[in-house]
Amino acid sequence: MKARTPILAGIGQTRFTRWNDATTPSELQLACEAVLAAADDAGVPVESIDGVASFGGDRTEPPILQAALGLPELRLSAMLWGGGGGGSCGAVQLAAMAVQSGAADCVVVVRSLSQGQTGRYGLYDPNWWHASFTHPFGLLAASALLALTMRRHMHEYGTTSRQMAAFAMACREHAHRNPHALMRDRSLDLETYMASRMIADPFRLFDCCLESNGACAVLVVPWERARDLRRAPVQLLAAVHGASDGWSTGPMGSFNQPLDQFCTTGAAHLAADLYARASISASDLDVAQLYDNFTGIAMLSMEDFGLCGRGESGPFVEGGATRWPTGSIPVNTHGGNLSEAYVHGLTHVAEGVRQIRGSSTCQVPGAQLCLVTGGPGPAPTSALVLGAV
Repeated sequence: MKARTPILAGIGQTRFTRWNDATTPSELQLACEAVLAAADDAGVPVESIDGVASFGGDRTEPPILQAALGLPELRLSAMLWGGGGGGSCGAVQLAAMAVQSGAADCVVVVRSLSQGQTGRYGLYDPNWWHASFTHPFGLLAASALLALTMRRHMHEYGTTSRQMAAFAMACREHAHRNPHALMRDRSLDLETYMASRMIADPFRLFDCCLESNGACAVLVVPWERARDLRRAPVQLLAAVHGASDGWSTGPMGSFNQPLDQFCTTGAAHLAADLYARASISASDLDVAQLYDNFTGIAMLSMEDFGLCGRGESGPFVEGGATRWPTGSIPVNTHGGNLSEAYVHGLTHVAEGVRQIRGSSTCQVPGAQLCLVTGGPGPAPTSALVLGAV
Protein backbone atom coordinates (compact mmCIF):
# COMPACT_ATOMS: atom_id res chain seq x y z
CA MET A 1 0.00 0.00 0.00
CA LYS A 2 1.27 3.49 -0.86
CA ALA A 3 2.35 5.72 2.02
CA ARG A 4 -0.25 8.44 1.29
CA THR A 5 -3.21 6.08 0.78
CA PRO A 6 -6.16 7.65 2.68
CA ILE A 7 -7.22 5.73 5.76
CA LEU A 8 -10.26 6.32 7.99
CA ALA A 9 -8.51 6.09 11.35
CA GLY A 10 -10.96 7.49 13.90
CA ILE A 11 -14.66 8.08 14.40
CA GLY A 12 -16.49 10.05 17.05
CA GLN A 13 -20.02 11.15 17.81
CA THR A 14 -21.97 12.89 20.55
CA ARG A 15 -25.14 11.98 22.38
CA PHE A 16 -28.13 12.35 20.09
CA THR A 17 -31.20 14.33 21.15
CA ARG A 18 -34.51 15.45 19.62
CA TRP A 19 -34.27 18.61 17.52
CA ASN A 20 -35.91 20.81 20.16
CA ASP A 21 -34.22 19.33 23.24
CA ALA A 22 -33.36 22.28 25.49
CA THR A 23 -30.38 20.43 26.99
CA THR A 24 -28.54 20.19 23.67
CA PRO A 25 -25.23 22.13 23.62
CA SER A 26 -24.32 24.59 20.88
CA GLU A 27 -23.25 23.33 17.47
CA LEU A 28 -19.67 24.42 18.22
CA GLN A 29 -19.59 22.45 21.45
CA LEU A 30 -21.09 19.39 19.74
CA ALA A 31 -18.52 19.62 16.95
CA CYS A 32 -15.68 19.86 19.46
CA GLU A 33 -16.97 16.82 21.36
CA ALA A 34 -17.18 14.75 18.18
CA VAL A 35 -13.71 15.78 16.99
CA LEU A 36 -12.16 15.00 20.38
CA ALA A 37 -13.89 11.61 20.37
CA ALA A 38 -12.58 10.83 16.87
CA ALA A 39 -9.02 11.79 17.85
CA ASP A 40 -9.24 9.64 20.98
CA ASP A 41 -10.66 6.74 18.96
CA ALA A 42 -7.68 6.90 16.60
CA GLY A 43 -5.22 7.41 19.43
CA VAL A 44 -3.79 10.69 18.12
CA PRO A 45 -3.44 14.02 19.95
CA VAL A 46 -6.09 16.46 18.82
CA GLU A 47 -3.29 18.97 18.17
CA SER A 48 -2.15 16.86 15.22
CA ILE A 49 -5.32 17.71 13.25
CA ASP A 50 -4.40 20.17 10.50
CA GLY A 51 -7.47 20.09 8.30
CA VAL A 52 -11.26 20.37 8.61
CA ALA A 53 -13.87 19.45 6.00
CA SER A 54 -17.66 19.59 6.13
CA PHE A 55 -20.84 19.85 4.05
CA GLY A 56 -24.50 20.79 4.23
CA GLY A 57 -23.79 24.39 5.25
CA ASP A 58 -22.35 23.43 8.64
CA ARG A 59 -22.05 26.60 10.71
CA THR A 60 -18.97 25.49 12.69
CA GLU A 61 -16.31 27.26 10.66
CA PRO A 62 -12.83 25.67 10.75
CA PRO A 63 -11.01 28.77 12.12
CA ILE A 64 -13.44 28.85 15.05
CA LEU A 65 -12.98 25.12 15.59
CA GLN A 66 -9.21 25.63 15.42
CA ALA A 67 -9.38 28.23 18.18
CA ALA A 68 -11.73 26.17 20.33
CA LEU A 69 -9.59 23.03 20.12
CA GLY A 70 -6.20 24.75 20.15
CA LEU A 71 -5.04 23.34 16.82
CA PRO A 72 -1.55 24.71 16.09
CA GLU A 73 -1.93 24.79 12.31
CA LEU A 74 -4.81 24.72 9.84
CA ARG A 75 -3.74 23.60 6.36
CA LEU A 76 -7.17 22.72 4.98
CA SER A 77 -10.53 24.46 5.42
CA ALA A 78 -12.99 22.80 3.05
CA MET A 79 -16.76 22.93 2.57
CA LEU A 80 -18.60 20.89 -0.05
CA TRP A 81 -21.10 23.01 -1.97
CA GLY A 82 -24.76 22.13 -2.36
CA GLY A 83 -26.66 18.90 -2.16
CA GLY A 84 -27.37 19.00 1.59
CA GLY A 85 -26.83 15.47 2.90
CA GLY A 86 -25.59 14.53 -0.56
CA GLY A 87 -22.24 15.91 0.53
CA SER A 88 -21.59 13.52 3.43
CA CYS A 89 -19.39 11.17 1.46
CA GLY A 90 -18.06 14.01 -0.69
CA ALA A 91 -16.61 15.74 2.36
CA VAL A 92 -14.73 12.54 3.18
CA GLN A 93 -13.47 12.60 -0.40
CA LEU A 94 -12.18 16.16 0.09
CA ALA A 95 -10.32 15.05 3.21
CA ALA A 96 -8.88 12.05 1.39
CA MET A 97 -7.72 14.20 -1.53
CA ALA A 98 -5.91 16.53 0.87
CA VAL A 99 -4.23 13.61 2.62
CA GLN A 100 -3.27 11.84 -0.59
CA SER A 101 -1.80 14.99 -2.13
CA GLY A 102 0.09 15.93 1.01
CA ALA A 103 -1.83 19.19 1.46
CA ALA A 104 -2.67 18.03 4.99
CA ASP A 105 -1.74 15.07 7.19
CA CYS A 106 -4.66 14.63 9.57
CA VAL A 107 -8.06 15.88 8.38
CA VAL A 108 -11.30 15.65 10.32
CA VAL A 109 -14.68 15.59 8.61
CA VAL A 110 -17.33 16.96 10.95
CA ARG A 111 -21.07 17.70 10.83
CA SER A 112 -22.90 19.31 13.74
CA LEU A 113 -26.58 20.10 14.25
CA SER A 114 -28.35 21.85 17.12
CA GLN A 115 -31.63 22.66 15.43
CA GLY A 116 -33.50 23.88 18.49
CA GLN A 117 -31.08 26.81 18.57
CA THR A 118 -30.61 27.44 14.86
CA GLY A 119 -33.84 26.36 13.14
CA ARG A 120 -35.09 23.05 11.84
CA TYR A 121 -33.32 21.69 8.79
CA GLY A 122 -35.59 21.50 5.74
CA LEU A 123 -38.27 23.78 7.18
CA TYR A 124 -40.19 25.94 4.71
CA ASP A 125 -38.03 28.84 3.54
CA PRO A 126 -39.46 31.41 1.10
CA ASN A 127 -35.91 32.42 0.19
CA TRP A 128 -35.04 29.10 -1.45
CA TRP A 129 -33.92 29.83 -4.98
CA HIS A 130 -36.51 27.45 -6.42
CA ALA A 131 -39.40 28.72 -4.26
CA SER A 132 -41.22 30.27 -7.20
CA PHE A 133 -41.20 26.91 -9.02
CA THR A 134 -42.39 24.67 -6.19
CA HIS A 135 -44.03 26.54 -3.32
CA PRO A 136 -47.15 27.66 -5.25
CA PHE A 137 -47.96 23.96 -5.63
CA GLY A 138 -47.64 23.17 -1.93
CA LEU A 139 -44.17 21.65 -2.27
CA LEU A 140 -42.83 23.28 0.86
CA ALA A 141 -40.45 20.65 2.25
CA ALA A 142 -38.37 17.65 1.21
CA SER A 143 -41.12 15.19 2.15
CA ALA A 144 -43.53 16.66 -0.41
CA LEU A 145 -40.90 17.13 -3.10
CA LEU A 146 -39.61 13.56 -2.91
CA ALA A 147 -43.09 12.12 -2.46
CA LEU A 148 -43.74 12.84 -6.14
CA THR A 149 -40.70 10.77 -7.11
CA MET A 150 -41.84 7.85 -4.98
CA ARG A 151 -45.45 7.99 -6.12
CA ARG A 152 -44.23 7.77 -9.71
CA HIS A 153 -42.10 4.73 -8.81
CA MET A 154 -45.16 3.08 -7.26
CA HIS A 155 -47.12 3.75 -10.46
CA GLU A 156 -44.37 2.44 -12.74
CA TYR A 157 -43.32 -0.65 -10.78
CA GLY A 158 -46.10 -1.49 -8.35
CA THR A 159 -44.08 -0.62 -5.25
CA THR A 160 -46.30 -0.64 -2.14
CA SER A 161 -46.51 1.00 1.25
CA ARG A 162 -46.06 -2.42 2.87
CA GLN A 163 -42.71 -2.68 1.12
CA MET A 164 -41.61 0.72 2.38
CA ALA A 165 -42.76 -0.37 5.82
CA ALA A 166 -40.48 -3.40 5.57
CA PHE A 167 -37.45 -1.15 5.19
CA ALA A 168 -38.54 1.11 8.06
CA MET A 169 -39.03 -1.92 10.31
CA ALA A 170 -35.64 -3.40 9.36
CA CYS A 171 -33.89 -0.14 10.29
CA ARG A 172 -35.80 -0.06 13.57
CA GLU A 173 -34.76 -3.64 14.37
CA HIS A 174 -31.13 -2.64 13.81
CA ALA A 175 -31.55 0.40 16.07
CA HIS A 176 -32.78 -1.82 18.92
CA ARG A 177 -29.23 -3.19 19.21
CA ASN A 178 -27.58 0.24 19.05
CA PRO A 179 -27.35 1.88 22.50
CA HIS A 180 -26.85 5.31 20.88
CA ALA A 181 -29.97 5.19 18.69
CA LEU A 182 -32.82 7.52 19.56
CA MET A 183 -35.31 4.78 18.64
CA ARG A 184 -33.51 1.96 20.47
CA ASP A 185 -36.47 1.41 22.83
CA ARG A 186 -39.29 2.16 20.36
CA SER A 187 -40.76 -0.86 18.59
CA LEU A 188 -42.31 -0.61 15.13
CA ASP A 189 -44.64 -3.15 13.52
CA LEU A 190 -46.72 -3.07 10.35
CA GLU A 191 -49.93 -2.15 12.16
CA THR A 192 -48.27 0.84 13.83
CA TYR A 193 -46.69 1.91 10.56
CA MET A 194 -49.96 1.75 8.60
CA ALA A 195 -51.86 3.63 11.33
CA SER A 196 -49.37 6.51 11.43
CA ARG A 197 -50.37 9.86 9.95
CA MET A 198 -49.69 10.70 6.33
CA ILE A 199 -46.98 13.33 5.94
CA ALA A 200 -46.88 13.62 2.15
CA ASP A 201 -48.52 10.81 0.21
CA PRO A 202 -47.14 8.13 0.03
CA PHE A 203 -44.82 8.97 2.95
CA ARG A 204 -46.25 8.26 6.38
CA LEU A 205 -44.64 9.32 9.63
CA PHE A 206 -42.32 6.32 9.82
CA ASP A 207 -41.15 6.77 6.24
CA CYS A 208 -39.49 10.03 7.27
CA CYS A 209 -36.10 10.48 8.89
CA LEU A 210 -35.76 11.69 12.45
CA GLU A 211 -35.27 15.34 13.37
CA SER A 212 -32.40 15.33 15.79
CA ASN A 213 -29.36 17.08 17.18
CA GLY A 214 -25.82 15.83 17.52
CA ALA A 215 -22.45 15.73 15.81
CA CYS A 216 -20.27 13.14 14.12
CA ALA A 217 -16.63 13.24 13.07
CA VAL A 218 -14.38 11.04 10.93
CA LEU A 219 -10.59 11.32 10.97
CA VAL A 220 -8.63 10.71 7.74
CA VAL A 221 -4.86 10.15 7.75
CA PRO A 222 -2.29 8.60 5.36
CA TRP A 223 -1.43 4.91 5.60
CA GLU A 224 2.13 5.66 6.72
CA ARG A 225 0.63 7.11 9.89
CA ALA A 226 -2.44 4.90 10.32
CA ARG A 227 -0.58 1.62 10.59
CA ASP A 228 0.75 2.65 14.00
CA LEU A 229 -2.52 3.94 15.45
CA ARG A 230 -4.93 2.48 17.99
CA ARG A 231 -7.67 1.10 15.74
CA ALA A 232 -7.70 -1.24 12.78
CA PRO A 233 -7.27 0.94 9.67
CA VAL A 234 -10.13 1.21 7.18
CA GLN A 235 -9.13 1.99 3.62
CA LEU A 236 -11.03 4.38 1.37
CA LEU A 237 -11.08 2.25 -1.76
CA ALA A 238 -13.04 4.73 -3.88
CA ALA A 239 -15.04 7.94 -3.63
CA VAL A 240 -17.27 9.79 -6.10
CA HIS A 241 -19.16 13.05 -6.04
CA GLY A 242 -21.23 14.70 -8.74
CA ALA A 243 -24.46 14.88 -10.73
CA SER A 244 -25.66 13.27 -13.92
CA ASP A 245 -26.28 15.08 -17.20
CA GLY A 246 -29.40 17.23 -16.99
CA TRP A 247 -30.17 16.34 -13.37
CA SER A 248 -29.48 19.80 -11.89
CA THR A 249 -31.23 19.82 -8.48
CA GLY A 250 -33.71 17.11 -9.51
CA PRO A 251 -36.79 16.69 -7.34
CA MET A 252 -35.36 19.01 -4.68
CA GLY A 253 -35.44 21.92 -7.14
CA SER A 254 -37.68 22.25 -10.14
CA PHE A 255 -38.13 18.62 -11.29
CA ASN A 256 -36.22 19.27 -14.49
CA GLN A 257 -34.34 15.99 -14.50
CA PRO A 258 -34.59 13.74 -17.59
CA LEU A 259 -37.85 11.80 -17.75
CA ASP A 260 -36.10 8.43 -17.92
CA GLN A 261 -34.45 9.26 -14.58
CA PHE A 262 -37.53 10.67 -12.87
CA CYS A 263 -38.06 7.80 -10.42
CA THR A 264 -34.36 7.30 -9.65
CA THR A 265 -31.87 9.15 -7.48
CA GLY A 266 -29.86 10.15 -10.54
CA ALA A 267 -26.82 8.29 -9.23
CA ALA A 268 -26.52 5.23 -11.51
CA HIS A 269 -23.59 6.73 -13.42
CA LEU A 270 -21.86 7.59 -10.14
CA ALA A 271 -22.31 4.01 -8.98
CA ALA A 272 -20.68 2.67 -12.13
CA ASP A 273 -17.76 5.07 -11.68
CA LEU A 274 -17.45 4.20 -7.99
CA TYR A 275 -17.27 0.45 -8.59
CA ALA A 276 -14.80 0.89 -11.44
CA ARG A 277 -12.53 2.97 -9.22
CA ALA A 278 -12.71 0.35 -6.46
CA SER A 279 -12.28 -2.51 -8.98
CA ILE A 280 -15.37 -4.28 -7.62
CA SER A 281 -18.99 -4.89 -8.56
CA ALA A 282 -22.12 -4.44 -6.47
CA SER A 283 -22.28 -8.20 -5.90
CA ASP A 284 -18.96 -8.02 -4.03
CA LEU A 285 -20.39 -5.80 -1.27
CA ASP A 286 -20.96 -7.25 2.19
CA VAL A 287 -22.97 -4.43 3.74
CA ALA A 288 -24.32 -0.99 2.84
CA GLN A 289 -25.13 2.26 4.63
CA LEU A 290 -27.59 4.14 2.41
CA TYR A 291 -28.73 7.68 3.15
CA ASP A 292 -32.34 7.30 4.23
CA ASN A 293 -34.07 10.66 4.32
CA PHE A 294 -37.18 8.64 3.36
CA THR A 295 -37.72 4.90 3.10
CA GLY A 296 -38.68 4.91 -0.55
CA ILE A 297 -35.81 7.13 -1.63
CA ALA A 298 -33.29 4.82 0.07
CA MET A 299 -34.92 2.00 -1.88
CA LEU A 300 -34.30 3.87 -5.14
CA SER A 301 -30.63 4.11 -4.11
CA MET A 302 -30.58 0.32 -3.87
CA GLU A 303 -31.54 0.20 -7.54
CA ASP A 304 -29.12 2.89 -8.69
CA PHE A 305 -26.22 1.27 -6.85
CA GLY A 306 -27.02 -2.19 -8.18
CA LEU A 307 -28.12 -3.94 -4.99
CA CYS A 308 -31.18 -4.97 -6.97
CA GLY A 309 -32.60 -4.34 -10.44
CA ARG A 310 -34.52 -1.29 -11.63
CA GLY A 311 -38.00 -1.35 -10.14
CA GLU A 312 -37.18 -4.33 -7.90
CA SER A 313 -36.43 -2.60 -4.59
CA GLY A 314 -39.94 -3.22 -3.23
CA PRO A 315 -39.82 -7.04 -3.40
CA PHE A 316 -36.11 -6.92 -2.52
CA VAL A 317 -36.78 -5.17 0.78
CA GLU A 318 -40.01 -7.02 1.55
CA GLY A 319 -38.17 -10.31 1.12
CA GLY A 320 -35.77 -9.38 3.91
CA ALA A 321 -32.63 -8.75 1.85
CA THR A 322 -31.65 -5.67 3.89
CA ARG A 323 -32.29 -7.12 7.35
CA TRP A 324 -29.50 -8.15 9.69
CA PRO A 325 -28.46 -10.90 10.26
CA THR A 326 -30.22 -12.98 7.60
CA GLY A 327 -30.38 -10.59 4.64
CA SER A 328 -28.15 -10.94 1.60
CA ILE A 329 -26.86 -7.38 2.13
CA PRO A 330 -27.82 -5.75 5.44
CA VAL A 331 -28.48 -2.02 5.08
CA ASN A 332 -28.16 0.70 7.74
CA THR A 333 -27.04 -1.59 10.49
CA HIS A 334 -26.97 1.31 12.99
CA GLY A 335 -30.60 2.25 12.33
CA GLY A 336 -29.86 5.03 9.87
CA ASN A 337 -31.48 8.45 9.68
CA LEU A 338 -34.79 6.70 10.23
CA SER A 339 -34.04 5.16 13.62
CA GLU A 340 -30.58 6.11 14.96
CA ALA A 341 -30.31 9.87 14.41
CA TYR A 342 -30.24 12.47 11.67
CA VAL A 343 -26.81 14.05 11.47
CA HIS A 344 -27.02 14.51 7.73
CA GLY A 345 -25.60 11.09 6.95
CA LEU A 346 -22.08 11.30 8.38
CA THR A 347 -23.15 8.68 10.93
CA HIS A 348 -23.49 6.30 7.96
CA VAL A 349 -19.77 6.73 7.27
CA ALA A 350 -19.00 6.03 10.93
CA GLU A 351 -21.10 2.86 10.82
CA GLY A 352 -19.28 1.79 7.67
CA VAL A 353 -16.00 2.10 9.57
CA ARG A 354 -17.39 0.01 12.44
CA GLN A 355 -18.50 -2.72 10.03
CA ILE A 356 -15.04 -3.02 8.48
CA ARG A 357 -13.44 -2.96 11.93
CA GLY A 358 -15.84 -5.67 13.12
CA SER A 359 -17.34 -3.58 15.93
CA SER A 360 -20.91 -2.83 14.80
CA THR A 361 -23.81 -3.72 17.07
CA CYS A 362 -25.26 -5.51 14.03
CA GLN A 363 -21.97 -6.87 12.74
CA VAL A 364 -21.88 -8.63 9.38
CA PRO A 365 -19.41 -11.50 9.91
CA GLY A 366 -16.16 -10.95 8.03
CA ALA A 367 -17.31 -7.74 6.34
CA GLN A 368 -14.62 -6.62 3.89
CA LEU A 369 -16.45 -4.14 1.65
CA CYS A 370 -19.02 -1.51 2.64
CA LEU A 371 -20.93 0.91 0.41
CA VAL A 372 -21.84 4.29 1.88
CA THR A 373 -24.03 6.81 0.04
CA GLY A 374 -24.84 10.46 0.55
CA GLY A 375 -28.27 12.05 0.33
CA PRO A 376 -30.13 11.02 -2.83
CA GLY A 377 -32.35 13.32 -4.86
CA PRO A 378 -30.59 16.69 -4.69
CA ALA A 379 -27.38 17.17 -6.57
CA PRO A 380 -24.55 16.77 -6.26
CA THR A 381 -24.54 13.53 -4.32
CA SER A 382 -21.66 11.28 -3.32
CA ALA A 383 -20.66 7.77 -2.29
CA LEU A 384 -17.76 5.73 -0.87
CA VAL A 385 -16.51 2.18 -0.83
CA LEU A 386 -14.72 1.30 2.40
CA GLY A 387 -12.55 -1.78 2.67
CA ALA A 388 -10.36 -3.75 5.02
CA VAL A 389 -6.61 -3.27 4.76
